[in-house]
Amino acid sequence: MLRRTASGFGWMGLTSLLAEQGALRATGGESPLAPKQPHFKPRAKRVIFLFMHGGPSHLDTFDPKPRLTKDHGKPLPFDRPLTFAEGQMGGLLRSPWEFKPRGQCGLPVSELFPNVAQHIDKLCVIRSMVGDSVAHGGAVLQLNTGSNTFTRPSTGSWVIYGLGTENQNLPAFLTLKPGLSHGGAKNWNSAFLPGVYQGTPVGHGGVSVDELMKNPIEHLHNTRLTAEQQRYELDMIQKMNRASLEKHRDNPQLEARIQAFELAFRMQTEAPEAFDISKESAATKKLYGMDEDVTRDFGWQCLMARRLAQRGVRFIQINHEYGPGNEVGWDAHTELIRLHTRTAAMVDKPIAGLLADLESHGLLEDTLVVWGGEFGRTPVSQGGDGRDHNPYGYTMWMAGGGVRGGMAYGATDEFGYYSEENRMHIHDLHANILYALGMDHERLTYYHSGRNFRLTDVEGRIAPELFS
Repeated sequence: MLRRTASGFGWMGLTSLLAEQGALRATGGESPLAPKQPHFKPRAKRVIFLFMHGGPSHLDTFDPKPRLTKDHGKPLPFDRPLTFAEGQMGGLLRSPWEFKPRGQCGLPVSELFPNVAQHIDKLCVIRSMVGDSVAHGGAVLQLNTGSNTFTRPSTGSWVIYGLGTENQNLPAFLTLKPGLSHGGAKNWNSAFLPGVYQGTPVGHGGVSVDELMKNPIEHLHNTRLTAEQQRYELDMIQKMNRASLEKHRDNPQLEARIQAFELAFRMQTEAPEAFDISKESAATKKLYGMDEDVTRDFGWQCLMARRLAQRGVRFIQINHEYGPGNEVGWDAHTELIRLHTRTAAMVDKPIAGLLADLESHGLLEDTLVVWGGEFGRTPVSQGGDGRDHNPYGYTMWMAGGGVRGGMAYGATDEFGYYSEENRMHIHDLHANILYALGMDHERLTYYHSGRNFRLTDVEGRIAPELFS
């Protein structure tokens, strides 16, 4: 009725209003990023994923093994599985760091994480993670997309496809300073999902935070043209793009380009303010460690994660990457003590600051925070003073978003090599992330190449024990 009687203007206003309220599905001419109803009542509205590239050692962080201390230097008493560095394996290697019970729950945390340890009552420590790849490339790809062999949509893309966004003026899926190695853009791509659901990278691991923070308005806002001139210019470009799309309806790249142009225009109204931390208090910046060189980089990412969460960004990934001053990330094949000491110091204070700040802003209860790398490390030494890759049993943790804090879920064997109790495969992890967001991983599907695909492929198990 509005479309026929008011030349479309009333209908346009109603469409916009309904889209903002989540009443319109992303079909036809409506925005594919319009908010969508979850399958059931969600515990979390958004995800912040803290990716530790390289594979932190669970045996030296959140999964203490007294047997390693007792049998230090002895040979592994069972057959060793496939390792990345065959021929360089030594005897059992005890952790050089002390573990102490922390918080009211009494869960032990390594002295590598004194600040995160103060928040242990908020954490659900999953000690039984399992992946399928012993090499970084496949393991990183599987953690981010569910597959270690094929290019599949990333977790963030599935989340946006399923739920849309709460803020049309910012990307729904942002990845801060992602790595360009071990899959690169495949780790935040949308693959066969429409291109509008792909992640938006901000910088990369080799770019300094000072460079990213420099004149944010200059980089994110076009000061050469007025808003009206830019809108006119964009309308002319989009007119040609849509004419081309009419002839090539099966071209997802062109569809993604049209959406990207529109988002880039809208971002100018909100992105400069979102990325400008100049108004944050000195106390807040200190909370994240931005006043110290060692924590400044990751502290900025964690602070940005909170700011983006406040502004309705649905999926935020922050990356502790290989880069200047952190050449090998968590990948301590040798010099375990030096490398893990340095790497943990870069992220411990910022992560603790993020948890505290989310809680103080009332965001932690509906923000799911996930921490972890692509695998853990071996209980046997490599090269005398390092540890090799271990996808057979390792640790990740979750907090907020309805997660039951102050508990350990699952367990590895007494040496920390294999997941032994409540095995949590990466497919299971993804299923539980979607569950926290109110989505059934078996119902979140996309028809492609003759069958329905999903993030968890044909697997995935929900662990209700993880949630309160």
